[in-house]
Amino acid sequence: MNNDDFRQWSRRAADWGADYRNTLRGRPVRPRVKPGDILGSIEASPPEAAEPMDAIFADFEQKIVPGMTHWQHPRFFAYFPANAAPVSVVAEYLVSAMAAQCMLWQTSPAATELETRTVDWMRQALGLPDGFSGVIQDSASSATLAAVLTMRERALNWQGNKKGLAGQPRLRIYSSDQVHTSIDRAIWVSGIGEDNLVRIPVAGRFRTMDTAALEAAIVADRQAGMLPAGIVACVGGTSTGGTDDITGVAAVAERHGLYLHVDAAWAGSAMICPEYRHFWAGVEKADSIVFNPHKWLGAQFDCSIQFLRDPESHVKTLAIKPDYLKTHGHDVIINYSEWSVPLGRRFRALKLWFLLRAHGLENLRNMIRNHVAWSESLAARLAMEPDFEIVSETMLSLFSFRHLAASSGVDPDEHNLRLVNAINDDGRIYLTQTRVDGRVAIRFQAGQFETTAADVDAAFDVVTEIARGLA
Repeated sequence: MNNDDFRQWSRRAADWGADYRNTLRGRPVRPRVKPGDILGSIEASPPEAAEPMDAIFADFEQKIVPGMTHWQHPRFFAYFPANAAPVSVVAEYLVSAMAAQCMLWQTSPAATELETRTVDWMRQALGLPDGFSGVIQDSASSATLAAVLTMRERALNWQGNKKGLAGQPRLRIYSSDQVHTSIDRAIWVSGIGEDNLVRIPVAGRFRTMDTAALEAAIVADRQAGMLPAGIVACVGGTSTGGTDDITGVAAVAERHGLYLHVDAAWAGSAMICPEYRHFWAGVEKADSIVFNPHKWLGAQFDCSIQFLRDPESHVKTLAIKPDYLKTHGHDVIINYSEWSVPLGRRFRALKLWFLLRAHGLENLRNMIRNHVAWSESLAARLAMEPDFEIVSETMLSLFSFRHLAASSGVDPDEHNLRLVNAINDDGRIYLTQTRVDGRVAIRFQAGQFETTAADVDAAFDVVTEIARGLA
């Protein structure tokens, strides 16, 4: 591909992207395909000779797009959003075109310094104190792994990386059962082992970790000769929005000298609205906080910010400095590869910079406030329906519900799984299920960047219409 071809096809791709976004409402949110359909349509062996771009692009439109779930669809109410505001897509075009490797200051000075600035902009937007600095990770999973590794190293007096875990005291990490499974994976990868992830009981509307039980577990483990290392607290858990008392958990962590990581991957975006900050009151006492601008704020995936109260411990855990990675003559610069598990780094700050400037915080606040209000309204409407029950009340824009089968002989879990599958097969909206207290419930969250009140009203119509058809 020469430069003229590159220009032509870049324009074609940009036009396609604009047309795609313009037609999303008319597409089913989830594709109507069966496993293997796409695989069977693609040649089994790679081509020996070059193929024309016209043919490649046509296959993209005819074979790939029909098999995609449309995460930017305004009626995508499943999981959590993975928004890509159009302005962030434009920024990603530029990042892709430059194709810079941003592991060190010297490999892309502007990328490093823009990351420092945009992370601090987000610190201010969320109301975090001046002492916090941070880094853009690829996802909350990587940020959590980095936090767990730091817990491990601090508890072992920085000997884990050098000596390994053999012969060391048995480490313990504490969380509720509301945290994301990325915490489980971080425990695996760090070598601590899932048997040493201690699940603390929860209670109340937001399934909040019992701080008395947390402290009792720490004391009991110490008395048994084990080594408590850290706590992972949750603000806006994936299943039902589980949210811990950060002030209470932080007090326990401080009394016992434990590292505290707060996972606010989804809900953290809402903290740009001062009226929602009570959900993470006390967060300034955390050692590490993660939230994902690529979820609710509109920065195209991947873009996850990890804030750190003491970056020195974090860098001491992760930094490796062979001679070929040193930037000689500049002792005060930041090399963000020393703040991350991967060495290679993309220029993630550019899309966040574009996004914040193009929309401004107040427009982003209004979007989040609308999503919360519309979800609360939908939950209230469903609660008034005779055959529906609200299982978990709204946490910001997330709640869960269940439909009551007309026949007493129908298994309620099977009935609700049939309902959510029928809704998703219909294609007008997309929902996912969870389990609450062992029973199936259907999740709803509003968070897509271009969702409107009419889209949420449509969700009510679709859910009640299809539920009546199953009765």
